[in-house]
Amino acid sequence: MIHLSKSAAAEITRMKLSRQQPDSILRLQVKQGGCSGLFYSLDLESIATKDSSTNHYFEVEGISLVIDHQSYPYLKETKLDYSEDLMGGGFRFQNPHATKTCRCGLSFEQLNN
Repeated sequence: MIHLSKSAAAEITRMKLSRQQPDSILRLQVKQGGCSGLFYSLDLESIATKDSSTNHYFEVEGISLVIDHQSYPYLKETKLDYSEDLMGGGFRFQNPHATKTCRCGLSFEQLNN
């Protein structure tokens, strides 16, 4: 399960509306790269035929999201928040499985998934 804060859900809804994609679904992925070896990726995509053989689907805080099977072990129980500070706004990941994170907040290392 993935957890979204109310502020993260509100920001995702704002993004969907500002990009004129109100019916889109949020794709959350982990990709190779970044400062610590892995990084989080958030994208909006059109709702396609749900394929549970390659993806996990969730409805959290009114947001539909999809995570591919390769990324899910890295992301299970992750909390996604959104906050604004003097440097601007951004999503914040709280991943209980990350063994090391980068100061950028988007890159992490996980030894065993």
